[in-house]
Amino acid sequence: MADVSTPEGGAPSGVGRVLARFRLRHPAQFVVAAFAFTILLGTGLLLLPFASVGDGSTSFLTALFTATSAVCVTGLTLVDTGTYWSGFGQGTILLLIQVGGFGIMTLASLLALLVSRRIGLKSRLLAQTETKALGLGDVRRVLIGVLAFSLLFESVAAIMIAGRLFTGYGYPLSRSIYHGVFHAVSAFNNAGFALHPDSFERFVTDGWVSLTVCAAVILGGLGFPVLMEIRSRPREPGRWTIHTKITLAMTALLLALGTAAFLWFEWTNPETLGALAGPDKILPGFFQSVVSRTAGFNSLDFSEMHETTWLVTVILMFIGGGSASTAGGIKVTTFALLGFVIWAEARGEPNVSVLNRRILPTVQRQAISVALLAIGAVIASTIAMMAYGGFTLSRTLFETVSAFATTGLSTGLTAELSKVSQSILIFLMFVGRLGPITIGTALALRQRERRYRLPEERPIIG
Repeated sequence: MADVSTPEGGAPSGVGRVLARFRLRHPAQFVVAAFAFTILLGTGLLLLPFASVGDGSTSFLTALFTATSAVCVTGLTLVDTGTYWSGFGQGTILLLIQVGGFGIMTLASLLALLVSRRIGLKSRLLAQTETKALGLGDVRRVLIGVLAFSLLFESVAAIMIAGRLFTGYGYPLSRSIYHGVFHAVSAFNNAGFALHPDSFERFVTDGWVSLTVCAAVILGGLGFPVLMEIRSRPREPGRWTIHTKITLAMTALLLALGTAAFLWFEWTNPETLGALAGPDKILPGFFQSVVSRTAGFNSLDFSEMHETTWLVTVILMFIGGGSASTAGGIKVTTFALLGFVIWAEARGEPNVSVLNRRILPTVQRQAISVALLAIGAVIASTIAMMAYGGFTLSRTLFETVSAFATTGLSTGLTAELSKVSQSILIFLMFVGRLGPITIGTALALRQRERRYRLPEERPIIG
C-alpha cells in the first residue's frame, strides 16, 4: 500500500505535508505534548461522578482547572480539596501532583530504564529536556537520583507529619498516614494542595509540622542537579558548579529577606502576626517566606495581609526556586544572572563573570528572554483579567503571578473570577510550568542556522 505522504515515490502529498508539519521533532515538543495529554487525562478522571462528593459530576472547567493545577504543581483551586473531592478524586489529584513534579518524560524514561536496564538515545534526549541534565551521559544518573530523592524526602516528611497528627492532634492512624502522605507529596513537589480548608493555619505555631513542610518545600525547590551534586561532594563546596553555588546562595538570601519582610510588614497586623506572641511570630514569618517562592501553602490568611506584603510575595513568587526543580518562577539562577549582567554593564566590563567564570552570551540572552517573556505573560494576563473581572490591580496581579509562577497562593480571588479569567489562569499555569523557552522551542519545527553575519550598527540605548 502506497504511503499517503509519498504517492508513487513522488513528492509528499498535501496530507503528508500537513502531517509532517505537525510531527513532533524536538524533545521539548514531547514534553509539552505529554503534559497536555496528562492534564486532559486527569480532567477526564475528575469528571467521573464518583470523583466528587454528592450527586452528579463536577463541571468541565473545575475539573480542567484542578487537573492543570495538579499536573503543573501549582495549588490554585476553585473548590476545597478536602471536602469537594471524594477519596478517588483526591487520589487522582495526588497522582497528578506526583507525575507532574517528577516529570512526564522523566517518568517514562525511568520506566524504560527499569524494564530493559538500557535506555536509548531518543529517551535520553527526552529526559535531558525535562531534567536539564548537563549531558547525555548524566541522564541515567539523574533519572535514578530523581526517583531516589523523591521517595526518600517524601517518605521522611510523610512520617514526620503523620506522627505529629497522630500523637499531637488525635487523628486516627489511617487518617494520619493519609494526610501525612498527601501533604508530604504536595510539599516536596511544591504543589500547595492541602486537605484542610484553611491550609496550614491551624498549625501556625506548630514547629513540628511547619518546619517539616518547609524542609520538604526547600529541598524540592533546590533542583535535582543541586541535590545530586551536594550528595556527591558534600565536603568539597569549592568544587561545586556555578549553578549549585548560585542556587544555594540565592535561596538562603531570599529566605532571609522574605522572612524579614513578612515580620516587618505584618508584625502588628491583628489579622495575621499581630494576634501572636512575640516569639511565636518568627515561625509563621519564616513559613510564609518559604512557601511564597512556589509552594502555595499558608499558615496565615493572605487575604488579610497588607498590600505591601502582597507586593513582596509577588516578587518572591516571580523569582521562584531552582532550575530543574519542582519550583516555578523564572528561577533564582535567571534572576541572579540578570543582576550580574547589570553589574558588568555598569562597570564597563566586556564580559559577564561569576565566581571567576565567564558566562556565555547565549546564556545571557536566554536569561533575558525568559524574564521578558514572563513579564509579558503576566502583564497581558493581568490586563485581560482586570477587563473581564473588575477586581483591583493588586489582587489581580497577585493571582496572575501566582499562576504563572506555579505557586498557588491566593487572596481568595480564584473562585470569584469569571470563567474567562479562570481560563487565563489555566493557560498561565501551563506556560509557567513548562517555561516560555520550552514552549517556544516546541512550537518551532526546526532550528535555523545563519551562515553569514550582517554589518554591525549601534542604536542609542536609554
